[in-house]
Amino acid sequence: MNKTLSALTLALGLVSAASQATIVEFQTSHGNFKINLYDEGTPKTVENFLSYVTEGKYDNTIIHRTVDDFVIQGGGAKFEGALPPKWIETTGTIINEPVYSNVKATISMAKQGGKINSASSQWFINLKNNASVLDPVDPYGGGAYAVFGEVIEDGMDIVNAIAEVERCDTKLSGFRELPMPDYKDSCGDTSAIPGQENFVTVYNVVIYDSTVNTAADLSPTKNTLYKAVPDKPKSSGGGGSFTWATLLLCALPLAFRRFKK
Repeated sequence: MNKTLSALTLALGLVSAASQATIVEFQTSHGNFKINLYDEGTPKTVENFLSYVTEGKYDNTIIHRTVDDFVIQGGGAKFEGALPPKWIETTGTIINEPVYSNVKATISMAKQGGKINSASSQWFINLKNNASVLDPVDPYGGGAYAVFGEVIEDGMDIVNAIAEVERCDTKLSGFRELPMPDYKDSCGDTSAIPGQENFVTVYNVVIYDSTVNTAADLSPTKNTLYKAVPDKPKSSGGGGSFTWATLLLCALPLAFRRFKK
């Protein structure tokens, strides 16, 4: 009986350590980078993100969108041998936690335009200080994106390298602003078949450090522009996971263009 209890205690301890992990490592086709999660400041968002990590749902996903001098976005799609890439299965939406500011090198959750509490699996990393656009909120979905961690060490070198990958922005790819390495000459060719090497692939997201207080020395910038408003009423139409291709600021396309070089 004592051995059984000891084994159970050990198992529970391992689960607890995993759930409280605060540093994760993204292992990608373009290099690895680490992110320190704000597990105390945004607990629901971190818990949701880590559930996708521990269940392996981010494994072999792709960076499916990059916007010059703005963001890179992933956590939503996989390449399965043909275009367009396929959306991954999600586990529902979470409550928004717009505690911190969308400054450079922070990671946030993407969401559906016009719906405050609609984040699911997709995330984005800010390439510059996007606070003025992403920290406020209005009834049409323009902001209040929940920051839940920051890129640490020299990780932004990798993130910036991903942002510089040439994009295949055509109907053929099925995605707007899809980074596709070494695919420029085939981007508009309907007979071309890309391989996994033609995508920026996130092979794994792994727990790097499960120490609870790894964020103790961080000083995340608070979101001072947020003003809560209620969600827009849900429409009577359908729409499932396949409607999430334009999660990030889909209601503000002109804002994207403003931030392009």
